[in-house]
Amino acid sequence: MFKTLFLIVATVVAVNAEQHTVHFDNRCGFGTPTLIVGGRVVSTGGDFTSGGPITGAIAYLQTGACGFNGEGCTMVETTLVNPNNGPGSGSSTDITLIPPNQFFISRCYRYFNGCDGSGADCTNANCPTAFHKSTDTFVQVACQVNNVNLAITFCD
Repeated sequence: MFKTLFLIVATVVAVNAEQHTVHFDNRCGFGTPTLIVGGRVVSTGGDFTSGGPITGAIAYLQTGACGFNGEGCTMVETTLVNPNNGPGSGSSTDITLIPPNQFFISRCYRYFNGCDGSGADCTNANCPTAFHKSTDTFVQVACQVNNVNLAITFCD
């Protein structure tokens, strides 16, 4: 009886577990899409799916010109997390051009599986949808949906 109850509870927990995917679309014909989470490379172009939140992740197209943390290139910063603590506690994504980052190639990102189509494009060094200084918080795009995913396109 206890074993059966445990299996039922474990199945319900697994079905309701938080999950997020970051998908890359490299239309440049060169470079390696790179996703770093917690100081560790977790993807070099393939989809990355987490079995929980993705916090403080950075993504960029490594062409040999970017530092390990995207220095010298245009970078996407993201946190994908279910909004369990009320408004403003969910996912947030942005593009940064704050030095030492700089415009390198165009890119865009879009949420999918929730907040579909919400995101930003950056096609030049003056793009208004990117951080240029730390106070440009208006460029962050939030999503308050459970298990939202993110698609990042290079050379869009």
